[in-house]
Amino acid sequence: MASRSIALALGVENSLVGRAWHWRGGNMALGADAASLQNDILTQLLLTRGVDPQDVARHAKPTLRDFLPDPSEFRDMDAAAERIAQAVLSDETITIYGDYDVDGATSAALLVDLLRNLGARANYYIPDRLLEGYGPSGEALVRLAEEGSSLIVTVDCGAMAHEALGQARDAGVDVIVVDHHKCSPELPPAAALVNPNRLDESDLAAAHGHLAAVGVAFLLAIALIRTLRDRGYFDDREEPNLMALLDLVALGTVADVAALHGLNRAFVAQGLKVMARRERIGMSALIDASRLKRAPQCSDLGFALGPRINAGGRVGESTLGVRLLTTSDADEAREIAEQLSALNEDRRAIEAEVQQAAEALLAGQHNRAVQVLSGAGWHPGVIGIVAGRIKEKTGKPAIVIALEDDSGVGKGSGRSISGVDLGAAIIAARESGLLVAGGGHAMAAGLTIERSMLEDFAAFLDERLARDVDRARQNQVMQLDLAVAPGGLTPSLVETLEQAGPYGVGWPGPRVAVGPVRIVKADIVGKDHLRVIAAGEDGRSLKAIAFRAAESEMAQTLMHRSAGRRFHLAGRARIDDWGSRPQAELHLEDAAFAD
Repeated sequence: MASRSIALALGVENSLVGRAWHWRGGNMALGADAASLQNDILTQLLLTRGVDPQDVARHAKPTLRDFLPDPSEFRDMDAAAERIAQAVLSDETITIYGDYDVDGATSAALLVDLLRNLGARANYYIPDRLLEGYGPSGEALVRLAEEGSSLIVTVDCGAMAHEALGQARDAGVDVIVVDHHKCSPELPPAAALVNPNRLDESDLAAAHGHLAAVGVAFLLAIALIRTLRDRGYFDDREEPNLMALLDLVALGTVADVAALHGLNRAFVAQGLKVMARRERIGMSALIDASRLKRAPQCSDLGFALGPRINAGGRVGESTLGVRLLTTSDADEAREIAEQLSALNEDRRAIEAEVQQAAEALLAGQHNRAVQVLSGAGWHPGVIGIVAGRIKEKTGKPAIVIALEDDSGVGKGSGRSISGVDLGAAIIAARESGLLVAGGGHAMAAGLTIERSMLEDFAAFLDERLARDVDRARQNQVMQLDLAVAPGGLTPSLVETLEQAGPYGVGWPGPRVAVGPVRIVKADIVGKDHLRVIAAGEDGRSLKAIAFRAAESEMAQTLMHRSAGRRFHLAGRARIDDWGSRPQAELHLEDAAFAD
């Protein structure tokens, strides 16, 4: 069980979701007085996310100047910059080989955009998810070389592509790998391999192992410009504005669920400012297609913009994301953005079908530490999303595998919970001969497996991860940052909370408890969302909504067994700007009896 040495927040030991509530820091039960304590709230939010008291100012407004390391600290960074600079100066054809997800698309777009601005001949290649699968294939690398590329840069892939890079080497083409996925002790044969998660990386560089591939690509861009500057390349031409690339860095970082602390927070904070200026034609079209009427916020990158880019690689054409983000034609950008939005709707429908089929298998999985669910005919493009949904539903790591009807081979995608390193387990399973291929990082992983190995694979994960999963689940609590009366939940408070952002993995968004309240109305809206209207003892009321929670015990209790009872409601404070005047609302995650 969670440690009882930590004081319970509001006395809640067992909520309607079955969790104890703890204060993330000290007791911040502010009642209706939150508005008068804005500076104290901001400081407390930073301190409880690990910021040293002497370092609050730097983290309150994260900038690249304060967080950016010297790219030369990373192994092979200077070698990669020198080889690309040579290609630019020699007018070689360079191909950027990217993954088909958002991190891959933004990484590829960043380098293509930069190289073309430098006057280089830069192409891109994005493999088809269904036909080619994840990572560089030797066949594709050799074909690109035959078509004239003397240098290939893989982004968001390649760290484990030993065989493919060996074929490229034999064909006489140089390959630079820019990645962030876990590496094995033996590195693939590459002209340079830039990855903060190399096992032989320095402590300073390894401290940036949370970077997404697009963040590593941005550091390479800095190193490249510095190398070209030293060679006099900019004596008679203007240097490109690297800050203009930060919109891509922000989108890829958030969409890849990279930990938002340190440098990543600076990337996203500054990238959102660049994005708000809408200078990139493709990004502007993407914002319009997402129906955003304001400047994008951090949450929009993960829930509105990112899924549209992903839809191309999942259920459509894998190159659409890079094409959108590198085009200079406004009409083309609008057409691609609309196409991606349509594909995203298709993806949602396919995802719902696979999720329903996967959830039907859960009954036979109750004793497993890791949910391993497989089915024939499932669309490989949505299995990662479904794995995330299953993880949320069960509180356990989940792997969803799409089996091919004819070959008996399955492509799988996994999502983990905090405290359980799924990527390392997948690599260990591959090295044990259980997988055809596999890799990833702590919170997400991908794999290829023979159908006959499914049971042995599930047993391997149980043996390796059961203790970690059990420990992680026992320590699951609702961590609260502050508590207010309904009158204290104001737009001003929400703005104060956002000042300590951007929030994400590793830098959790603040949770607010509101109460005690009595339930005025609780019903289902949309397909399966719980809507709650509650009134407090301060005479004020609030609106709360719990997404995809219609069948939960919390929803049933609030709708049918709430008469006369008082509750504390907990979740994320948000602005509801649908009406004529913005109002604060609560995105409800948990509730507990107050008496």
